[in-house]
Amino acid sequence: MTSVVLLFVLGLVLICLGGDRLVDAAVAIAKKMGIPQIVVGATIVSLGTTLPEILVSTTAAFDGSAAIAAGNAFGSIICNTALIAGLTQTIRPSKKVEASSLLWRGAFFFFTIVGLILTGAMTGQFARPVGIALLVAFILYAWLNIKRSSKEGDDEEEDHTAAEVSIPKQLLILVVCAALLYVGANLLVDNGILIAQALGVPERVIAVTFIALGTSLPELVTSVMSLVKGYGNVGLGNVIGANLLNMLLVIGIPAAVAGIPLEAQTVRVDMPLALLVMAVLIVPILFRKKSSRIQGVALLCIYVAYCAASFAA
Repeated sequence: MTSVVLLFVLGLVLICLGGDRLVDAAVAIAKKMGIPQIVVGATIVSLGTTLPEILVSTTAAFDGSAAIAAGNAFGSIICNTALIAGLTQTIRPSKKVEASSLLWRGAFFFFTIVGLILTGAMTGQFARPVGIALLVAFILYAWLNIKRSSKEGDDEEEDHTAAEVSIPKQLLILVVCAALLYVGANLLVDNGILIAQALGVPERVIAVTFIALGTSLPELVTSVMSLVKGYGNVGLGNVIGANLLNMLLVIGIPAAVAGIPLEAQTVRVDMPLALLVMAVLIVPILFRKKSSRIQGVALLCIYVAYCAASFAA
């Protein structure tokens, strides 16, 4: 048990180190290239922090267990938005959010999730054509990020030290930090489950806590580190970008490989709730160009209710 506890602590250290340096490297790239923080958070950072979900779902698909992908993806969206964004917006609401950056990404998210909800309700699965469509949508999303990056101005003040930043070096740091986040999250989840089992914690509680939170730990650490360092928009962009990637890749890849059968709980509860929490987060910001603590508290309350309902089920 001592080795399990040590590995658990090692996982925690790795994700903290990885999240800390990931934020620094992402902000450095943003300043060097004149890209808004929310854009970098929604692209480079979110891709790095979503790697655990992508790898877990892809591996499961090739192992014949594709059904895990939908629960993993929508559970992560709920956790990312209701818990992580709820927590960060309660502590320090985002100010001066770039509305144009948020608008098209929000529209992309809502269009995609509404399509998935309708498809899931009518067919009870995400067949291969749906997976292929999601992967094509990911290509479109990536292209839009590249095309619109030069048009999305930043509200941050100019930083004259940006000229000293080496883009290749910062990209290398991003890759290394993403790897640290993935390894750390795996160590934390695997050994956390062993500790919970040894303490007699029920499997249902383990599934809702360690597994659901485990793959979202990179987003949590990165968002908190962004907040601590005063780069709140990186964390907000990370959550929005990660949620999009959860649909486009975490569902798209396994669905394209083998198709994904859907559980009734996913169709009736998880998917509509994922839509709801994103609406609570995004819609008020589009009108006010900033968030509020009320949104954060509302999201946290939704997450607590969701967990309580899961425990009681």
